[in-house]
Amino acid sequence: MKSKMKIAALAFGAVAIIGGYALFANNSKPYNSVLQNNSTAFVKTAYTETGSTPIDFEKAASSAVPTVVHIKTVTKFKETAGRNQQQQNPFGDMFGNDDFFKKFFGDGSRSFQQPEQKASGSGVIISNDGYIVTNNHVVDGATDITVTSNDRKNYKAKVIGTDPNTDLALIKIDAKNLPVMPLGNSDDVHLGQWVLAVGYPLNLDVTVTQGIVSAKSRNIGINRQGTAPVEAFIQTDAAVNPGSSGGALVNTNGELIGINTAIASPTGSYAGYAYSIPSNLMQKVIGDIMKFGTVQRGYLGISMAPEDLDNAKKKELGINDEVAAVWVMETDPAGAAEEAGIIKGDAIIKIDNAAVNTGAQLAEQVARHKPGDKINVTVLRGKEEKVFAVTLKNKVGTFASQKAALVESLGAVLADVSKDDAKKMNITGGVQVTEIGDGIIGNETNMKPGFVITKVAGIVVKTTEELRDALGKAGNNFQIEGLYPGSSELYYYGINDFKK
Repeated sequence: MKSKMKIAALAFGAVAIIGGYALFANNSKPYNSVLQNNSTAFVKTAYTETGSTPIDFEKAASSAVPTVVHIKTVTKFKETAGRNQQQQNPFGDMFGNDDFFKKFFGDGSRSFQQPEQKASGSGVIISNDGYIVTNNHVVDGATDITVTSNDRKNYKAKVIGTDPNTDLALIKIDAKNLPVMPLGNSDDVHLGQWVLAVGYPLNLDVTVTQGIVSAKSRNIGINRQGTAPVEAFIQTDAAVNPGSSGGALVNTNGELIGINTAIASPTGSYAGYAYSIPSNLMQKVIGDIMKFGTVQRGYLGISMAPEDLDNAKKKELGINDEVAAVWVMETDPAGAAEEAGIIKGDAIIKIDNAAVNTGAQLAEQVARHKPGDKINVTVLRGKEEKVFAVTLKNKVGTFASQKAALVESLGAVLADVSKDDAKKMNITGGVQVTEIGDGIIGNETNMKPGFVITKVAGIVVKTTEELRDALGKAGNNFQIEGLYPGSSELYYYGINDFKK
């Protein structure tokens, strides 16, 4: 694993998809379980045929194991030049020219070579010509990827595409006639259902563990890789450990129903719960990458009321705790929901025919669609049930309240620079920091009052409104660029973990 995230949850290894070796290995046309929906379970159990007891794990395990692979990655760091401040000539200013000292002592410049980083995860073969699904965090930044199949063959792999928002990635090896696991329908997964977890934990050989589904649509807040993360995990108590990331969660029919992605643990190792990306969501994301090269994700354009709202805010929004729904806290003026007629205070109870009562459930249902798709959104408005036909759009809305919150987090009083002052400073406009209080600027920089901001994250800002927009587009780490009145020298202030 590249990193160890303790206390709350741990993301671990690589994704996988299960397949039927005997059925598809000899087809002339490559079989792909993600793009083709005609797969048939190889194993029949109590979930498909009545009266079949007890549950048989052996057949499901034997059909799944050949389709799960071991992924090993290497990340090599480039050599970087740095200045060793302790070796600089302390007498340079005194003598005016320190060439004499450089000749004997060097100029203080050094090259730093960080050691390469190795990690391990799992993956699932989704086509018999070498496509493999895994977690984004397994291959992210890797300069070398090696895949070892269950029959001990090694292959070099290349990344075809990734989606940080769902923590999924697609890689490819040069191989033929590989075993492929059929996909199951993750919507049909139910609490208490027996499942198997298959992967390569702790650098061991392929390992199979069993447990039950203990929850669905879990959001544990672990994915911070993307700008609009989707978490609607299947929770299981099947034992999963670091290195299992990207492995398969399999039902007793031998079908893939989830991609193992995270564990909840105070120690960094398995302590009772594991989390998997539902196969239906994976199929949409990986299918998009294979067909379009990138994920085509539609957005509804709402902000959802958090589940821990205080009673005063609930009263303001008209939230009724007795209604199982997702409450709309705000709509994007340019978003799909407002365009369709959905308003603040509506309670969303269905997306198409799927009931939704948590934000995770709603996010998963919407994430299965692409921009331009039409979905039916059923809401409760007061006591009346309404259905809206919504055409999804292709980007996340930026809400006025979100922009204001980002500006407020800077902890500064801001003002537009007047035209006359801008002319004196030889700039076209900017935002002046008139006061600095408790916030990110005061905590992370040595910026002084009076500083004029001209760029945020490389985006030119001339007004406070443009500053708000730039902050909304900025990532977690960026630079604020500008100058002080009376000086033409540019200053740069680094901001880190801005939106965390």
